[in-house]
Amino acid sequence: MTRTGRLWFWGLLPVVLLAALSLVVVRGDVIAFLRRGVPPVEELTFERVSLAPNVIRVEVVNGGPDPVTVAQVMVDEAFWEFAISPEPTVGRLRRATIEIPYPWVWGEPHQITLLSSTGLTFSHEIAVAAETPKPGPRFFGAFTAIGLYVGVIPVALGLLWLPFLRNLERRWMHFALALTAGLLLFLGADALHEGFEAAETVAGAFQGPLVVVVGAMGTLLLLQMVSRAKVTAGGEPGRRAVAYLIALGIGLHNLGEGLAIGAAYALGEATLGAFLIVGFMLHNTTEGLGIVAPLAHDRPQLKTLAALGALAGLPTVLGAWIGGLAYSPLYATLFLSVGAGAIAQVIIALYRVVARELEGGVWTPYTAGGVVAGMVVMYGTGLLVAA
Repeated sequence: MTRTGRLWFWGLLPVVLLAALSLVVVRGDVIAFLRRGVPPVEELTFERVSLAPNVIRVEVVNGGPDPVTVAQVMVDEAFWEFAISPEPTVGRLRRATIEIPYPWVWGEPHQITLLSSTGLTFSHEIAVAAETPKPGPRFFGAFTAIGLYVGVIPVALGLLWLPFLRNLERRWMHFALALTAGLLLFLGADALHEGFEAAETVAGAFQGPLVVVVGAMGTLLLLQMVSRAKVTAGGEPGRRAVAYLIALGIGLHNLGEGLAIGAAYALGEATLGAFLIVGFMLHNTTEGLGIVAPLAHDRPQLKTLAALGALAGLPTVLGAWIGGLAYSPLYATLFLSVGAGAIAQVIIALYRVVARELEGGVWTPYTAGGVVAGMVVMYGTGLLVAA
């Protein structure tokens, strides 16, 4: 046997033996013997509930180790007829759709309870009943408007601060860059918080919290590898690369934000009033300030500013579409974690920019104050959009 052959043999031998052992465990009676007399572990997770006239449609996924048979359905504490597809028994990691002919009432709360064949119950509350929008011109128009109001327009308004930043003294320019870092720190923490919240609604088998950790760390390392050369270039190209990174990080964060908004409004769980629109605009306008801060010493072309604004704001529209059409807790968790990882990479890149600007050390009263001010501003404007 050649040296290469021996290398492959010893490399694949543990894999083959592990596969054989796994086959013995699965095909044999080992698991059945160990679980003899032990009740099944059942878990059903509600992924999506949609409403049509006189019909409630429920999509569930089995995230537990054992199959679950849906035996009965209750709506508002009353047993109700239902149809389930593809079959009443939902296998591990399988999905099922349950249709319930029920005269739900617009604006009223409803409680749905699934009863398994073993007597275990799984419940979901519809906070405010409203018909789920159907795809079409009106649907895309409405959710595009939501994305424009809460994402694109605020970011575009924030970009208008560029002339103001250009005329600042050097020390106040450092304050503005540190302010950007503070804004991003808040956004990153917010994305992680929302990611872990979404992870709580993910089926257990998908390990939602680990999705957040892996998604954030993987994105951070990937962007670190891809962008390192451009960010460390220095001068105008380096500052422009940082601005694009900031826009990308904010855009990924806004994608997750759009997902949540789209899902909430599709199910009638939130009302987009004028006050909430103003709150989102104030909250997200500061994101535009963060994008243009690294470009204050340059004169970027209008198309560059437009590209930065689109990169940061348009994902909100896409997220609203996806959230309204096919919201998934798993995808929402993943997108939010990716946004958090991207923002972490942006903070690292921004730190390098400030470090090049300041020879005597990064932390001065202006930079420290800027970081704190950025977090305070985001927290204050965030109070206006708190659920």
